[in-house]
Amino acid sequence: MSLRDAFGTDVLLTGWGHTPFGRLDDESLESLVVRAAAEALECAGVEPGQVDEVVLGTFNSGMWPLGFASSLALQVSDDLANVPATRVENACASGSAAVHQGVKSLLAGTARTVLVIGAEKMTQAPADVVGAALLGADYELAGTSSTTGFAGLFADVARHYEKRHGPVGDTLGAIAAKNHRHGVLNPYAQLRKDLGEDFCRTVSDRNPVVADPLRRTDCSPVSDGAAALVLSTAPTSGRVDPVRLAGFGHANDFLPSSKRDPLAFAGTVAAWQRAMGMAGATSPDDLDLVELHDCFTIAELVLYEAIGLAAPGEGARLLEEGTVARGGRMPVNLSGGLKSKGHPVGATGVSQHVLAAMQLSGTAGEMQVAGARRAAVHNMGGLAVANYVSVLESVRA
Repeated sequence: MSLRDAFGTDVLLTGWGHTPFGRLDDESLESLVVRAAAEALECAGVEPGQVDEVVLGTFNSGMWPLGFASSLALQVSDDLANVPATRVENACASGSAAVHQGVKSLLAGTARTVLVIGAEKMTQAPADVVGAALLGADYELAGTSSTTGFAGLFADVARHYEKRHGPVGDTLGAIAAKNHRHGVLNPYAQLRKDLGEDFCRTVSDRNPVVADPLRRTDCSPVSDGAAALVLSTAPTSGRVDPVRLAGFGHANDFLPSSKRDPLAFAGTVAAWQRAMGMAGATSPDDLDLVELHDCFTIAELVLYEAIGLAAPGEGARLLEEGTVARGGRMPVNLSGGLKSKGHPVGATGVSQHVLAAMQLSGTAGEMQVAGARRAAVHNMGGLAVANYVSVLESVRA
């Protein structure tokens, strides 16, 4: 069973583009969108006039003056004039929302080629503006003042975890250190430095507590960047082997925190099961790698358990045994994750798909896992409120 079996249509990732992530002072939202989109079209061997639809994922929420960005990709070429273009938003999952929207157009038969872009420009905005914008994704704190922002919300998750399963400080430090080691090999990553476990586990002047028990190294950075994909129903004449979408799932949980178990990540579980079921995958053992939404290290730890890599309270073993590290049985966030690669909100989900597709097409360079055939991507908005999962597979012989 696969998406192709379920819908009678093949959905292929036939090309992709990716800008560096980081503080990109010389880039605007427009230049980032155009740069990533043009690269994706060239990679796919698709002319702008062949594009049937454009979908842009961006959160914005006041971080960039232009709030009406759907037509920015048309700046790539005049041949994109009059192509339908839509901006979608679902907090930090806006990128995957754009991917899934493009997929649905292909499955509906209204398009055969869709250009999907995720982009965000954040670093030019003052810290208080960025903080207020991100808090707009939380039901209780939207419109309020907070000194810790989303770090405080995920710190609450960490404290709940400690009440049920014991201290997490060293485990979170190990997750941060792993993702920084992985990020060194990612040419797009914002923080390409191996910080080491001792540094990540230790509170210091350079690694202060942001929201107890989360330290600076437990938090993803504010970033600029963009990534883009070409989705097609048939192979194109591009320069990379296409990658097939085998399954996808999307689930939203309740907004009020009182209606959610902080450690269940129930929406993630539902989206994961839908995507894996559609792909005919029975367990994580059917995958070769996973890209998880580690906006904070505690999120990655809880996600290990939510997707079935470990039983509740047992996630630390995956780090101790090297399971989720490069060379392990199930490497997680070989891109460096949001922690090292960066987190330009609307770009993140598309970036995760691009990095996974690179692995499955054998074009991931130093990041490459030998023989990777199947990968899963998980992207979430808010505190596991909007949840998207895609299962991708290689079509290489």
